Amino acid sequence: MTTPFLKTEGLTKHFGPVHALTDISIDVRAGQVLALVGENGAGKSTLMRLLEGVFPPTRGRILIEGQECRFAQPKEAHAAGIRVIHQEPEIVPDLTVAENIFAGTLPRKAKYFLDWSTLHTRTAELLETFGMAKELHPRQMCSGLGPAQRQMIEIMRAVQAGGRMIAFDEPTSSLTDEESGRLFGIIRRLRDDGVGIIYISHRLPEITELADRVVVLRDGTLVDDLPAEGVTEQQITRMMVGRPLSDMFPDRDPSTGEVVLTVDGMTTEHVHDITFELRKGEVLGIGGLIGAGRSELAKGVFGFHRRTAGRVTIDGVDLPSGDTAAAIAAGIGFAPEDRKDEALLLLQTILENAVLCVPQKVSSGGFFSRSKALDLISGISGQMRLKAASLDAPITSLSGGNQQKVVLTRWLACDLKVLILDEPTRGIDVGAKSEIYDLIRKLTDEQGLGVIVISSEMPELLGLSDRVLVMSDGRIRAHFDRSDATEETVLQAAIPHGQSAATRHMEGAGA
Repeated sequence: MTTPFLKTEGLTKHFGPVHALTDISIDVRAGQVLALVGENGAGKSTLMRLLEGVFPPTRGRILIEGQECRFAQPKEAHAAGIRVIHQEPEIVPDLTVAENIFAGTLPRKAKYFLDWSTLHTRTAELLETFGMAKELHPRQMCSGLGPAQRQMIEIMRAVQAGGRMIAFDEPTSSLTDEESGRLFGIIRRLRDDGVGIIYISHRLPEITELADRVVVLRDGTLVDDLPAEGVTEQQITRMMVGRPLSDMFPDRDPSTGEVVLTVDGMTTEHVHDITFELRKGEVLGIGGLIGAGRSELAKGVFGFHRRTAGRVTIDGVDLPSGDTAAAIAAGIGFAPEDRKDEALLLLQTILENAVLCVPQKVSSGGFFSRSKALDLISGISGQMRLKAASLDAPITSLSGGNQQKVVLTRWLACDLKVLILDEPTRGIDVGAKSEIYDLIRKLTDEQGLGVIVISSEMPELLGLSDRVLVMSDGRIRAHFDRSDATEETVLQAAIPHGQSAATRHMEGAGA
């Protein structure tokens, strides 16, 4: 066989006592898509940082076309043809499209003068080649671009700079289905042009659709390297987490207690006449199509949205309308769908985010007590299997799954009676999903909490819930016991009046 473009031999990286990667030997070949999968903390990001020259390996070698290379900084890896398209595209908003695409390789007429004509001509040619000429202009500023457009600029930057191996790190996390489809077409074309591709994603259907080979990491070690043809999502999941997918939703015989939460005729600007009860130890699922009002129901209960009618009571005590502080004091916790905008303080540390709702437990003499905060959070974060270098690390240093664990840690530090989880596993890998499912079971079975789960993933909704409410047009349209809830019954109830089954869409319904 021909020499692979890139090969690693025994690549190992230790951060003090933490073994992030151990003895990783893989190869990336020209004209091939290598899928790299593993749960959060498996070592995927560390491997990319080693290949890109962000930091050196503890031991082992990186070979480019058979020759050992040592990269002291990313620009040396770039010069060797290695590029990584990160989950958050690295775009300078105050520069133009052309300047961003050719950053670091701007054409010049002389040592100190840019060749603007050549720059704009070459940019126009790239935009045409990548099908972006109708959306972007070479002189357009990048400050107002969307995620897909920023990502395409990074891809064009990598290609024009001679990228021979391009790694995509969770590239579809912020893209629509249409944008994702366009990205897949670009990746296939790059592969056909002889570029080696590393594709990292927690979305397993994408892996089986795109990959030629699949490399699985678990706890910093190589589990398997196998052809993608014929491999199933269930096999990949088993290799990633060490157990079958079917074990993620074990059979459960819930022993529910008395009613803890009552919602009676709740109406807000977004939902109408919402009535249901939640019992201690119960998981109540909320299903429906996108835009059905599921998140709005949760925000009405939690006090984000003011009620115009109806009542919300917890243990028989009425909650005031539009008062989140009162909801928290009464024992309701809420993990919203949009973690970054609605749940996390991105400029603060992990510890500061985790104790946000319990100032009374982490203060001394009216001042924040770091020692009290550590005493409170350390045990909970250990229970959550939070993977972080330190609780003083910035929250932005964590993966999506670990950020979600911090949000849940925050609520476990409170005196909870009810926990509302809106899309609790969106944007996280299958391993972290499994841990969150286990936590939900412990909270209901061992602590007697009432849990509301809103999910667009049908297996998750049906696998977790003891009962399922289905919403449409801001109203509850159906109610199913666990034994009666199927994909067909839930989807049929979710279709708005007048919409045909052929036009329905429920994200993740077939996942």
